[in-house]
Amino acid sequence: MYDLIIIGSGPAGLSAAIYGKRAGFKLLVVEKAPMSGGQVLNTYEVDNYLGLPGMNGFDMGMQFRAHADKLGVEFREGEVSSITDEGDKKLVVVEGEVLEARTVILATGARHAHLNVAGEEEFTGMGVSYCATCDGAFFKGKKVAVVGGGDVALEDAIYLAALCEKVYLIHRRDDLRGAQILQQELKALPNVEIMYSHTVTQIQGRDAVESVKIKNLKTEEESDLAVAGVFVAVGIHPDTELVKDLVACDEGGYILAGEDCTTTLSGLYAAGDIRRKPIRQIVTAVADGANAAVSAAGYINKNNF
Repeated sequence: MYDLIIIGSGPAGLSAAIYGKRAGFKLLVVEKAPMSGGQVLNTYEVDNYLGLPGMNGFDMGMQFRAHADKLGVEFREGEVSSITDEGDKKLVVVEGEVLEARTVILATGARHAHLNVAGEEEFTGMGVSYCATCDGAFFKGKKVAVVGGGDVALEDAIYLAALCEKVYLIHRRDDLRGAQILQQELKALPNVEIMYSHTVTQIQGRDAVESVKIKNLKTEEESDLAVAGVFVAVGIHPDTELVKDLVACDEGGYILAGEDCTTTLSGLYAAGDIRRKPIRQIVTAVADGANAAVSAAGYINKNNF
């Protein structure tokens, strides 16, 4: 019987593991990927994590894992197929094996929807980004494109307009889907150009993004647009399938949990990008991991396990 099983080994999961281990827990981290770190591993440079400006994302992920290893955290690679609530314990099935735990922290993260066009994967972290607030500062004074038409795309374009020479908002429909107040703010900005009825068909460059190939969906005409960055904002999908029938989620699938990461199911906690919150960045994921582990410790002590 484990005191705590943590599902996911990104910044939230590793932070939870460190705090849990320091609390004296018998714990296990289950990771689906062959390498710990989560999405940060694919980030070329992290410039907004306190005390570590300009750090390579892969190196940051490795340092997070090294910290957990130093404390003797137990890891297991495998995919969790189900979580069952048994009242005073949870049953976690990993690759067909049933594991028992008094508490579980879900830190499985969220997946950004991709454009699935040529060059997107190749240039991720080298001009292609899924987080304007994370990476916008790298493009100060440059021309960039934002792809999407919802609230996040509009917010990204507004944010980038304060930093960049020019922002192209590329949207496949004839009108934007974002809130009217955001549309009004965006349209008032002199350095933003909205390209309706267009789609990105290819992202191009040598060592980094230099341009995108765009297609006019009405005329079928293709052209090249010179930009140094492409910010993809076409949706985010939280990886909450495991617990959608166990805990309360919002309409987008994000788990409803406060700053203490406590869900509607006793003994189950949500940390990182799967939790409904206004900001999803490395620093907030790390904070969630700490809060979730502290909450799990309080639950165990309260129940005298």
